[in-house]
Amino acid sequence: MIHPWNEASWQSVLAGVDKLPHALLISGPEGVGKLALARHLARRILCETAEGREDACGRCEGCHWYDTGAHPDFRLIQPEALDAAAAGEAEGPEESERPAGAKKAKPSSEIRIEQIRNLADFLNIGSHRARRRIAIVHPAESLNANAANSLLKSLEEPPAGALFVLVCHQPARLLPTVRSRCVSLEVPAPDPALAAKWLAEQGLARPEALLRFNSGAPLRAAESSGMPVAESVAAFLKTWQDRPLAALGLLKDKEELALLVEGLQKYAYDQAFRGAGMPARFLSYRGDARPDAGSALRWARIARELGRIRRRLDHPLNQSLQLHRIMQLFHNE
Repeated sequence: MIHPWNEASWQSVLAGVDKLPHALLISGPEGVGKLALARHLARRILCETAEGREDACGRCEGCHWYDTGAHPDFRLIQPEALDAAAAGEAEGPEESERPAGAKKAKPSSEIRIEQIRNLADFLNIGSHRARRRIAIVHPAESLNANAANSLLKSLEEPPAGALFVLVCHQPARLLPTVRSRCVSLEVPAPDPALAAKWLAEQGLARPEALLRFNSGAPLRAAESSGMPVAESVAAFLKTWQDRPLAALGLLKDKEELALLVEGLQKYAYDQAFRGAGMPARFLSYRGDARPDAGSALRWARIARELGRIRRRLDHPLNQSLQLHRIMQLFHNE
């Protein structure tokens, strides 16, 4: 099912659903429903009675196979970490499946070349249901270099009847040659009023604030609804000012650290905007003094460094060392 704010994007795809290219690139901000749109398209194409209809019937054998996750003409290619998260697992194979003495493998955050090679084998076999074979690659920017080059070969010489759907949050990170071989569909962030209404219908409090912090992406806002980011940022800054060492004890795990660093980065960007005379973008600052104009550049530099720290959070570094680095950034502020 697509989300209500993606109806216009769906109609633009549906208008040419019978003449789709061999590769479609669906891009846009993270958390606006691009994967749901891609899966809705796959289900519609694989439906065996969909001709003349907007959506899949939900009753034919093709729909049954797809809905049970076992359609022989469909593949979803994504990093192992996303597969593990979807299955509710934090790690890789079960203990019983690993050789004795082997360490527990951490699921990869990249799409690897083995996955693309297996995909090529799948696409070069004839259709099982006499329809198209569909491969969704999500998110496409997580392809490592070898996997991207392997996918490029398939895009340059696509098997007959194959459809590649690349779902991408950051298309600039894709190889230009990969982008050039796809027809692009950009999915924008939704109208804020529509997104806020949807969040309210999900039973979430303060939907406007959630949207603001998540750059207007309703699905990201829904996922972070139980995480009081603004409160965590305020608590960290106050504790650091009063008792710097006590700030190290505010966090319990890597997930909380990642959330805090994201909140601090957005706080720093807001201070840069406010120092430059512009409105804040992510958090509310009722009654807070506006930073002076001379601090805007310093806050922008802090925000960039926090971005670098966010990219390193998956690295097995000591959590306290990363917090100390964050505290150094705020030392003169």
